[in-house]
Amino acid sequence: MEKQMKLTEEMFLPAVDNFKEAEKISRPSISYWSDAWRRLKTNKLAMFGLIMIIILIVMAIIGPYLNGYTYYEQDFAKKNLKPNGEHWFGTDTAGRDLFTRAWYGARISLFIGFMAALVDFLAGVLYGGISAIRGGRTDNVMMRIAEVLYAIPYLLVVILVLIAMKRGIMPLIIAMTITGWIPMARLVRGQVLQLKELEYVHAATAMGAKMGWVLRKHMVPNTLGPILVNLTLTVPSAIFAEATLSFLGLGVQAPQASWGTLVNDALGSIHVGNFYQLLIPSILISITMLAFNVFGDGLRDALDPRLRN
Repeated sequence: MEKQMKLTEEMFLPAVDNFKEAEKISRPSISYWSDAWRRLKTNKLAMFGLIMIIILIVMAIIGPYLNGYTYYEQDFAKKNLKPNGEHWFGTDTAGRDLFTRAWYGARISLFIGFMAALVDFLAGVLYGGISAIRGGRTDNVMMRIAEVLYAIPYLLVVILVLIAMKRGIMPLIIAMTITGWIPMARLVRGQVLQLKELEYVHAATAMGAKMGWVLRKHMVPNTLGPILVNLTLTVPSAIFAEATLSFLGLGVQAPQASWGTLVNDALGSIHVGNFYQLLIPSILISITMLAFNVFGDGLRDALDPRLRN
């Protein structure tokens, strides 16, 4: 037999109308960015990438000062020394400390990568946003110009600009961003065109909202996720492009060093068994590329509203 429920006096008390309690939220609301950070923290691979990026930035700042050597100091009596207690990464063909040069090179490579990504971000968001918002003939003309520029081989444009200008950090950034902003502009244009057709944007416009308010409240927050993901993936691409150009001899001038110039300088000493001179900057480039890519993948998943729970 089923057990009968025991009746109590409280069950027969009249209900009390308390609308405040009925409307009370059982748990605090979580904003979009708080929820994205919460999900990002659960992604161990993405957090590993973020930690590695922070370590690389910190070492780029303090690394050149840790062992007391400068990146340009030459001592031919100590050339091609393997890693030891005094020179932690060894020395190069000119007797310069590779530990100092590697982290000084990290400073230049990361600076170029971040600056190139920032310029691509600003130019791409501005150009793509204006093109999508204006629409019509303006959109057609602006995107045809972008497509013509994008059809020119990227490496050819960079090499021609660097040949025409003096070698250095700023000419390198300018050369890399002349056409590097176009993918960002196309991404922003596509996102804004998609958002323009949504109901809440039409509703806000119909209620008299100005375009600036619609951009600030609706379009920018909803396009920021894909833009930030693309930005994190642009940084390693710029770093790798800088390393390639420096390897080809179009990078920073000596005695300045980047990871690409370190690889270029190490090629001449491989045949005598000094593989460490090539291995160290190659490992640093690989770690940086891996860290930014896994962080970008994790950030993409964290910012995707369809995965929110």
